[in-house]
Amino acid sequence: MIVFDLECLNGHSFEGWFEDKEDLKRQQEQGILACPICETTEVVQKLHAISIRKSSACPVSRKALQAGREAMTEFVEKVAEYVEKNFENVGTDFTNQALKMHYGAEEYRSIRGTTTAEEDKILAKEGVPVLKVPMVKKPHEDLN
Repeated sequence: MIVFDLECLNGHSFEGWFEDKEDLKRQQEQGILACPICETTEVVQKLHAISIRKSSACPVSRKALQAGREAMTEFVEKVAEYVEKNFENVGTDFTNQALKMHYGAEEYRSIRGTTTAEEDKILAKEGVPVLKVPMVKKPHEDLN
């Protein structure tokens, strides 16, 4: 016996027990497989989440993973560089400046800065669109 997750045309999810995949197909084709909630016979098998085993015997996957990490790091660095060059740094006054622009008290301009968790909540509540971009420290920058 095998269990399949099923869904009807009306979005009801349920499971069915079958001898095998062919038994599921046969019941679908004959119209005898019905939703237990609305009784429609328009029923399909739902997709299952897949599981990928991590194995040390797969060097290609490791290389692909490393390449993906490197590409993502490069992308984040380019975005951070663009923001640094093209946005005015208002530092900790970011929330105040963003709210002023949002409500028309100041002319719009591209700004960057820092916010606290509480300020993030205020900006979200006021409907101010904000994109958090991680700023990458370069090796020669002083971390103090």
